[in-house]
Amino acid sequence: MADWKRGVRRVLYPAYEARMLRRLDTDRLPKHVGVMLDGNRRWAKAVGRDTAHGHRAGAANIEPLLTWCDEVGIEVVTLWLLSTDNLNRSPRELEALLPIIEEAVDSLADQGRWRLNPVGAVDLLPSTTVARLKAAAEATREVDGMLVNIAVGYGGRREIADAVRSLLNEHAAKGTSLEELAEQLDVEHIAAHLYTAGQPDPDLVIRTSGEQRLGGFLLWQSAKSEFYFCEALWPDFRRVDFLRALRAYAQRERRMGR
Repeated sequence: MADWKRGVRRVLYPAYEARMLRRLDTDRLPKHVGVMLDGNRRWAKAVGRDTAHGHRAGAANIEPLLTWCDEVGIEVVTLWLLSTDNLNRSPRELEALLPIIEEAVDSLADQGRWRLNPVGAVDLLPSTTVARLKAAAEATREVDGMLVNIAVGYGGRREIADAVRSLLNEHAAKGTSLEELAEQLDVEHIAAHLYTAGQPDPDLVIRTSGEQRLGGFLLWQSAKSEFYFCEALWPDFRRVDFLRALRAYAQRERRMGR
């Protein structure tokens, strides 16, 4: 991009963002936002760098996103950093990616601004990664701030399977027969065993990179969510893109399945 275009954007975008922020209907903003941070590898390829560089650029954009969420009063954010499918990538890429995720989570914990809550199938992750995630959660446990779910090793189908398994184990320990459980089982019983148990379901799910599919993200919880698909690759996702997503959400009539 020509230097003069960059200069024009640096001047105009802050004013445009401030105008959008003023015009947002604060009574119609989401309380829980899920974000699929997609496009790091494609971004790296586009700028002629290796995949690890793309993941580092993506990690650097997480703190700004959480700051934008904070400024409009969002209460819960769920970030999908690594799916169960991603764990099937080449060992070389995972060996580079996992430390980047660990460092990003450490950095967020060091801020002391947000309460971090790892969600996912931790048994699929290396012990070093699990230890770092648990340490971040413990370090921020008493923080009175926005709740941030860190989805690492996360898959929606795996979450539901884990929830059902936990439910069965709980009732087995109580001596409940399968017949008795089948008689009383409803959706709330399963919801109580999800990784996000006790949290509100996401009002808005944002996916970057132009892909228009969920890929299993918050599969159970997003049944009544609104979706916003953004063309920007995750490292290029800007505050103005976030505000546009909020504006689109505020303009929709939520039917909540009705």
